[in-house]
Amino acid sequence: MMLPLPPRLPARSDRRAGRPALSRGVRRAVVALAALALPLAVTPRVALAAPAGCLPAADSTLMALFTSGQTFPDFLAAAKARREGWLGKADSARVDDALVARAKAVGGTWHLLVVAIDACGDSMNNVPYLAKLAELVPGIDLRIVLPVNGRPVQDTHRSLDGRTATPTFVLLDAAGNDAGCIVELPRPIRDWAHGVRGRVSSDSLHAGIRTFYAANRGVAITTEAVEMLEAAKAGTPHCARGARP
Repeated sequence: MMLPLPPRLPARSDRRAGRPALSRGVRRAVVALAALALPLAVTPRVALAAPAGCLPAADSTLMALFTSGQTFPDFLAAAKARREGWLGKADSARVDDALVARAKAVGGTWHLLVVAIDACGDSMNNVPYLAKLAELVPGIDLRIVLPVNGRPVQDTHRSLDGRTATPTFVLLDAAGNDAGCIVELPRPIRDWAHGVRGRVSSDSLHAGIRTFYAANRGVAITTEAVEMLEAAKAGTPHCARGARP
């Protein structure tokens, strides 16, 4: 989804946060994106066909990397940057019952390989929700590796504009095949950010992303993760990613 925005948004001081504030129009647009994502928790989506280059590919190194990763509790215990934020998200993370039921209906054994780092705000706002999903659904195991070890995964699963990014989520099937991915942001804000990146200031871009996270509270990332599971089971992997520039 790409929303029309002015080519440059003025940065003005936000007295409460000390950060550049969104214009009223942009704030409405971002909150509208979050609202649009809410019905996805209970409305199944048709799985999208995988783009060329996103077919499952066996790679024993992916499974070896997954095995070397940390569980979410271990990652959380070691987190130093943004520690209070991580602890707060981990404590408050919830997943809609309808999404949990859909994930359980997929069945099978799945491994969710996550490249993340504690200093990354996008990691902090997404990983705890998928960790909660994995906790609630038998058959899903989640492990986290740092970018220093996960760079090869980031290189082959880039953002829509071709960057390596955290978090990078790669779904592996029971045999360790690459069965889908989510890179950096959940779909609604990912599409918005890709559409306006370079047209608005960096401060306005990140303020919009923060506003989305505050309103959405994990609905978009958990919805897309369940859709990724369903698509993998159907043999049509979901993986929206870009190419190296």
